[in-house]
Amino acid sequence: MIEDKIKELGFELPEPAKPMAAYLPSVQTGNLIFTAGQIPIVNGELKYKGKVGFILTLEEAQKAAQICVLNCLGVIKNIIGSLENIEQIVKLTVFVNSADNFTLQHLVANGASELLGEIFGDRGKHARSAVGVNELPGDSAVEIEMICRVKD
Repeated sequence: MIEDKIKELGFELPEPAKPMAAYLPSVQTGNLIFTAGQIPIVNGELKYKGKVGFILTLEEAQKAAQICVLNCLGVIKNIIGSLENIEQIVKLTVFVNSADNFTLQHLVANGASELLGEIFGDRGKHARSAVGVNELPGDSAVEIEMICRVKD
């Protein structure tokens, strides 16, 4: 079971966070689910704030990315009922609140990508974009959007 695997890895699947503005946390169209951007919120608290490469280390940003991807899975589960219904993680878009001259966004994104590989195996392999940005909502360190394909 996917949720058992998440627990074995030392993580917990969160309840979906309430949207911070006027949008849905995720939308399903056909076999695809698109999540809104998820930030590293745990129990209503933003865990990682500030610019990566200035306030936060690469390792802290990778932990933030792990939380973001778990939050993506939480909003997906809210639509499909069980993570067992995920056939493939299709794509991640990872936004990193980057200090000037910080160019390791791809390594920040690895925090999320590697966790998905551990959870889903081959079904967790995905396309990805990792983008450095000047600011994120609430001064979040990382924000991640996910697209996945689910069973009919």
